[in-house]
Amino acid sequence: MTNVLITGGSGYLGGSLLASWADANIEVYDKLYALVRSDSQAAAVKSLYGAEPVRCSLEEGDIRSLVVDNGITVVFYLIDAYRAERPVSFIKALAEVKKATGRGVHFVYTTGTKQFSEHAGAPTDKPLLDTDPNLYDIQRGQKAPVEEMEVGLGFGNLISIQTVDVVTAAKGAGRVYRIGPEGQTWPVCHISDNTSLYIALARAILSGSNPDHGKFGYYLASSGSASWDDIYAAVAKAMAKRGVIDDDTVAPVTDEALRKMSDALNVEPASAVSKVGGK
Repeated sequence: MTNVLITGGSGYLGGSLLASWADANIEVYDKLYALVRSDSQAAAVKSLYGAEPVRCSLEEGDIRSLVVDNGITVVFYLIDAYRAERPVSFIKALAEVKKATGRGVHFVYTTGTKQFSEHAGAPTDKPLLDTDPNLYDIQRGQKAPVEEMEVGLGFGNLISIQTVDVVTAAKGAGRVYRIGPEGQTWPVCHISDNTSLYIALARAILSGSNPDHGKFGYYLASSGSASWDDIYAAVAKAMAKRGVIDDDTVAPVTDEALRKMSDALNVEPASAVSKVGGK
């Protein structure tokens, strides 16, 4: 028996995966659970995707009950990459299921390309290759901080959180400011590419083909890079056109502007820098 849990059933990543799951004709599993937060979301994932809606406070005890009581062996963790305690609780619960049943378990964790950026301490002065024999040690020594582009596929959140952050910061500061020097780029992926990666991993896991994991379990769905300057300029023009801000140009960030942006994003200034800029 293989039961699968997709977290963030109404979210950008989880909702897009659920929307693509049925068309992918994945059949080698027993139950597909979707983590939701409301009655309306529960009704939507059941009627639209045939998934079994579940709720959880995401406290350690509730996570254990969710995973163990439902015999879940595969978890796609597509929410809240900022906190480590919840993923650890899921991994502990999966370990308990494995010990009790002898079945293999899998935990697919998602963070963004900040993991490969200066914000996380990754080298940016040269290419970071997946063939580098020291890649695992480099990554292990970093601290976690893919931009996702295009409209999501699910019924709930359809917009990348980074797009929202740029707009929120601009509203708070009164205009769009550039973080860092000109010409910085950022790896991006189309949401459909990212979802295709999840589907490929699901097929591999459920078919028993044992996809790369552990030291070799890094997957990056990026198909190219985007210029922060282009993103800033497009947002500035769109917001000015709608009368949200007065100036449609982009200015270098100042200390005062960064403070206002941080307040709007409800984070410290250092975190604001990692949310709306970097390399």
